[in-house]
Amino acid sequence: MTPTGNKQKRVLLVMSSVDEMGLSGKQTGTWFHELAAPYYILTEAGYEVVFASPEGGEAPIDLLSLKVPFTTDYTDRFLKDPVALFAAKHTRKLRNIDATTYDAVFFPGGYGLLWDLASDSFAIKLIRDFHAANRPIAMVCHAPAILRDVKKANGEYLVKGVSLTGFKNDEDTEIELLHHLLFSLEDELKGRGANYVSKANWEANVIVDGPLMTGQSPASAAPLAQALAERLKA
Repeated sequence: MTPTGNKQKRVLLVMSSVDEMGLSGKQTGTWFHELAAPYYILTEAGYEVVFASPEGGEAPIDLLSLKVPFTTDYTDRFLKDPVALFAAKHTRKLRNIDATTYDAVFFPGGYGLLWDLASDSFAIKLIRDFHAANRPIAMVCHAPAILRDVKKANGEYLVKGVSLTGFKNDEDTEIELLHHLLFSLEDELKGRGANYVSKANWEANVIVDGPLMTGQSPASAAPLAQALAERLKA
């Protein structure tokens, strides 16, 4: 891993700026647990966590993820934490970030990112640069969809031959949202040559292949963040 020289390691946590699913008008944003769990796991491990989004400012949270049974101890804690709430309401603009000063990047999931981060040139370049520098790229749930158009310097898709996971078609179908999505994460990544590895619906599943660290569903957010914290310690 190319070192940054940071005494306190820094993690860039990138959220979507989109709050609705295309023409359906369904509300979306970042899935709250997938933001809150890594925030606390990484900060408590001693790392600085900086929030960013394509548009900067307040990044939307998926309203469904604020409701029982999707809330967790992490989300409850976040809602009572003025520092965390301030950070989420004042995200940095992704295009203004100097990514070379960060030791890792974490992309929480949620449907919004299919409409912005998946085609955001700054996000795509950041992933390509981090991968080339062997710096960890952690992505959970729908976030691996952002890998769809990332290519290596030789022009090959970055995911070709790489083992990874992400939210399954079966999971999208179970909550009756597959037909509302811009594209299927599972289909697109398989089509790019990825070795897509899944477990049962909603089960925790973390796959690590080189600098790329992916988690399948919301239950994977905490174990993925813990795996990233351990990796940064090493």
